[in-house]
Amino acid sequence: MYLVASSLDGFIATEDHDLDWLLQFDPHEPTNPYAEFIENVGAIAMGARTYDWLLARDEGGWPYGALPCWVFTHHDRPRKDGANLHFTEADVREVHAEMLAAAGDRDVWLVGGGELVGQFLDHELVDALWVSITPVLLGSGAPLLPRRRCRPMHVVDVRHGPGRPFVHVLYSLR
Repeated sequence: MYLVASSLDGFIATEDHDLDWLLQFDPHEPTNPYAEFIENVGAIAMGARTYDWLLARDEGGWPYGALPCWVFTHHDRPRKDGANLHFTEADVREVHAEMLAAAGDRDVWLVGGGELVGQFLDHELVDALWVSITPVLLGSGAPLLPRRRCRPMHVVDVRHGPGRPFVHVLYSLR
C-alpha cells in the first residue's frame, strides 16, 4: 500500500526533493488516516532519498520503531541506530516476498519516492493508494506516480472536513 501526501498539482516533493512545504500542516488533523493506517503496517519499503531526508531531519529516534524497513539504494548509506534496516539494490520483485513474509497479516507500506512506488506498480505489487491532497501548488518536482496507468482505480474511502487542509482519498487498484 502507498500512503503519501501530494500537492494539488500532483507532486510529492520539490525539485530538490524537499518536503518542508508539507511540514506547515498538522499531521494529527482529525481526518488524517495515518494513525489507524500505521497500526496495520508490518513492513516498510523506502527509497534512498526518503531515507536520506529522514536522517537529515534526525529528531531523535527512528519514527518507525522496530518495523522492518527495506531501503532501496545503489550506494552505501549510514545506518540509523535502533532501526531494523535492510539495504538492498535488488529488483522490487526479488524483495517483495521477503517483505510480505516479514509483514505477516499486515500491510507493506511503500514510503515516499514515486519512482520506487512506480516500480512496484509496474509489476502489479501495489493494491491500494492513500493520497492526501494538500492545498498547495508546487509547480514542479517529484511526481506522485511517474507512470501511465489508464486502467481505472476505484475509490474506497474519502475523508475531509470543513476548514481542514487535506482531502484523503483511498483508491483500490484491484
